[in-house]
Amino acid sequence: MIDIHCHILPGVDDGAKDLNESVEMARLAVKEGITTIIATPHHMNGKFENERNFIFDRVLQLNETLSQQNIPLQILAGQETRIYGEILQDYEEAKILSLNNSGKYLFIELPSGHVPRYTEKLLFDLQLSGLTPIIVHPERNQEIIENPDILYKLVKNGAATQITASSLTGHFGKKIKKFSFQLIESSLTHFIASDAHDIKGRSFKMDEAFTLLKKEFGVEAEFYYKENASLLVDGKAIMKSTPEKVKKRKLLGLFSI
Repeated sequence: MIDIHCHILPGVDDGAKDLNESVEMARLAVKEGITTIIATPHHMNGKFENERNFIFDRVLQLNETLSQQNIPLQILAGQETRIYGEILQDYEEAKILSLNNSGKYLFIELPSGHVPRYTEKLLFDLQLSGLTPIIVHPERNQEIIENPDILYKLVKNGAATQITASSLTGHFGKKIKKFSFQLIESSLTHFIASDAHDIKGRSFKMDEAFTLLKKEFGVEAEFYYKENASLLVDGKAIMKSTPEKVKKRKLLGLFSI
């Protein structure tokens, strides 16, 4: 299993505080069946700045430590960048890092409470440059929850999205859990990842999430999300289904879990 969103690098953001905690997270990831993690430290979110080359150095150091401790987990380089107007310019200046440095996929984090007006144009410009923007945890964005047609339009125009395993399992509350399932049903999301920050409060929950996903949507859904993570790591085109607008009505039985 591949986890494409994780704050496992030590001492760089609000994830692992030090190398010991990174190793603890790695051991837990292996227990959950995770073999590969893309380390995605926060960047340009008003608190943390982690540029491309710095991330490469930290990933190399963590991989060396895991190898020395015989922990069978591979760490790849990535970045979780908060949306801002100069992302494309900074990408061209080698400050922004695509996922696994493939030059294909780029994480975009929106503010938690709203979607900036320039989002649609920026995501379009990124695609013109050959990048596929991946909106992280849209199920936790208040404006998208209130008006999911915003996300529908962005996905229809070519953006991808990633929801959080803990959202599916209910660790962010019933409302976000319900909305996460609606996004899956409407083909408005393409990846499930942990967004893990530690081993307790914000852990992986990947195995639990995929067990739940398989129960509700079948093995095809499980294959879809796991295969997309593999395709992303390889820099290949991901699978996409035709997006639909989120239905306003409640879906009987779907959220009784």
